[in-house]
Amino acid sequence: MKPNDLRKISTEELRKKQTDSTQELFNLKFQLHTGRLENTSKLKSLRKNIARINTILTESKAGGASK
Repeated sequence: MKPNDLRKISTEELRKKQTDSTQELFNLKFQLHTGRLENTSKLKSLRKNIARINTILTESKAGGASK
């Protein structure tokens, strides 16, 4: 997901996406270690999406505190 799209979403929805993505990442890692994961590129893209969400959440905290 693009950062500009994430900035348009409310913080509650971002937190929900963050928890869902973290749970999905756990499931993918579990599949990887048990040998059932075929598409390993999903791990990298999911980690990047989680990082983007965390960055947007941090930006919104910093922006809210300075205003």
